[in-house]
Amino acid sequence: MVQINHRCAVLGSPIAHSLSPVLHMAAYQALGLNDWAYERHEVTEQDLNGFLNGLDSTWRGLSLTMPLKRTIQPYGSPADAWVASLHVANTAVFDWNNAGNDSPRIRLYNTDVPGIMYAFQHAFALSGQSLEDTVIAKAVVIGNGNTAASAVSAVSTICGACTDSHERGTITVAARHPGKNPDLARIVSNDDTADFHEIELSQIIEELRGAGIVVSTIPGHAADVIAESIATDDSFFPRGTLLDVVYDPRPSALIRAWRAKGGNAIGGEEMLLYQAILQVQLMTGEEGKTALGGRDLIATLEPPMRRALEEAL
Repeated sequence: MVQINHRCAVLGSPIAHSLSPVLHMAAYQALGLNDWAYERHEVTEQDLNGFLNGLDSTWRGLSLTMPLKRTIQPYGSPADAWVASLHVANTAVFDWNNAGNDSPRIRLYNTDVPGIMYAFQHAFALSGQSLEDTVIAKAVVIGNGNTAASAVSAVSTICGACTDSHERGTITVAARHPGKNPDLARIVSNDDTADFHEIELSQIIEELRGAGIVVSTIPGHAADVIAESIATDDSFFPRGTLLDVVYDPRPSALIRAWRAKGGNAIGGEEMLLYQAILQVQLMTGEEGKTALGGRDLIATLEPPMRRALEEAL
């Protein structure tokens, strides 16, 4: 039996559905990191402090899902611009060098934002387009929770890179309770790449018509009513690409309706895949870099991790 010298895990509540162990273990196998293990642990906001205090120096990193993406903030330091701006982290990396009181330094990252961007790049490439060469003048984000903050940051970056130089883009957030998350307007304002609007969810169909990219961040079947409106509107034909961050059910009713009208749509498994690849890079650090041996990170890890994900789904 191989001795496990390096441990990582995904934390959250509920957590039994998480596919993160499937993805990370596939990466470790591909890299030959046989003494690495990745687990899942049911941890609530109230449990987090006790869990962190119980870790030893074999622990290298954590993936954080709901409800811990904000709860983790006081325990670590922002290590990328997205965590500093959004105050939302899905990745914690431990540094045990010079650890005081047996507690590591914790660096916090957000790989959801670049994960969303990679997912759109892949979707455009599959349809024979280049995201970088496409003018994205209008983007829509459905929902205004924590995941929406990452989505807004991602689409703001995309709009900044893909908007005609003579025209500012527009980012519209559609939610049941507009204004509940004022951080979203702040994120767009700070990026200064697009104008920000927020509307009632009931007004979304008109906004979706001309959108170049759309991200739905609302859970489960919450977007089914939007899917029904799309399906029954004979004049609705999407021209943009939709990312629905849920992957259960797969495909979602929203994705089915979007594709039925001729639109390009991808599920949350794409975002999950790419954010996990970046997490593996961060958590494995120098060991992972050595194992890559100069090979490209995405080209090396995407195929085995995608195969493992498809088998699990």
